[in-house]
Amino acid sequence: GGWWFWDPVENASFLPWLVGTALLHSLAVTEKRGTFKSWTVLLALGAFSLSLVGAFLVRSGVLVSVHSFAADPDRGIFLLIFLLLVIGGSLALYASRMNSVRSQARYQLFSREVMLWGNNVFLLTATLVVFLGTLFPLFHKELGLGTISIGEPFFNQMFYYLTIPFALLLGLGPWVRWKQQPVKPLLRPFSLIAVASLTLALGTLAAMQSIQANLALLGLLLGAWVGVSALYELYQRLSQFGSVTKGAFKLHASHYGMTIAHIGFAVLVVGVAMTKTYSVERDVRMQINDSISLAGYQFTLLEVYPLDGANYGGEAAEIAVHNSKGEFISQLHAEKRFYTIQRTVMTESAVHARLSRDLYVSLGEALPGNAWALRLYVKPFVRWIWLGGLLMALGALVALLDKRYRRGSSRLTAASNSEATNA
Repeated sequence: GGWWFWDPVENASFLPWLVGTALLHSLAVTEKRGTFKSWTVLLALGAFSLSLVGAFLVRSGVLVSVHSFAADPDRGIFLLIFLLLVIGGSLALYASRMNSVRSQARYQLFSREVMLWGNNVFLLTATLVVFLGTLFPLFHKELGLGTISIGEPFFNQMFYYLTIPFALLLGLGPWVRWKQQPVKPLLRPFSLIAVASLTLALGTLAAMQSIQANLALLGLLLGAWVGVSALYELYQRLSQFGSVTKGAFKLHASHYGMTIAHIGFAVLVVGVAMTKTYSVERDVRMQINDSISLAGYQFTLLEVYPLDGANYGGEAAEIAVHNSKGEFISQLHAEKRFYTIQRTVMTESAVHARLSRDLYVSLGEALPGNAWALRLYVKPFVRWIWLGGLLMALGALVALLDKRYRRGSSRLTAASNSEATNA
């Protein structure tokens, strides 16, 4: 399926993650400024409810997916009833206490509150896109309107449109003050950030001899914009303590967590753009000692031999890989297994991973003439996608280490209000 196939079960786990990310940003406004209280409560309810929706979709057999668990209608009915009780009870409780979570804080159009509100809008729009794209084919079929399929092109296109303004806000947001931000003080730093981003993007494409790759250029620009902005803002914040060294020990862990998470998003965007632009795959017919060139790499089929595992048989292939200079890179081992008890065929792809690219080889069927079908992949920067996700998770963990979150609520409120005043 690739790095993200928009499988229904994958989407079901993605939905609460999107709303949970919106919740984290909304909590920042509630903590610092005492506003967005109702919105934050609703996001918390939504994130938990979507987790239950995901469990229902996976366990009930409503959606067809290679990742689904065994269908259990009884369990699905139980989860559906539990979901309705949780949502109904939570909304009823919220309605009964609505007056206690109202806020009266004031802020201007160009303020951090509005930046974070915009962040929430784009995250929830993305949630709606994934939710409708996943469930609309089911509703369409159940209403007797026929069978339709919504796949990768729809999701990718919609997320292209959403990622651009979201990334722009992500680069801008940490620089904007609470309540109101004058524009003039931001002109110089953002001029430097824009120049640095453009230089990095064009320099990377020039090194790859592909200046005209539009998607890659856009992804590099957005990733550089977010990453450079996060690092430069961190430097400026540390410098406010007199020196970077002093600031490194005084700055709150939550700020480091935010910076790491934003850099993770930048790395993810670059990885997605570069992988989508430069990935190459090819289905080939190869005999022993045949060589195929693909994206600057030469794949040579050395041998194919039978497998005899504990509960499976099949065939394995050894493939040598050289670069364009003829230098040996690796010998890959790919398998095609047949499990005798389950009567199923499984492909064990060979993978050679590096930070800048992955090489994959999958062994297919035997062909006439003592030949075999193989599928070869070269996927540049695909590891950056996983690295970006790990950095975002690391950022969240670092933020949780902030000592302020282990204090009493009154002291936390006082510290938050003091920081909001000084920001």
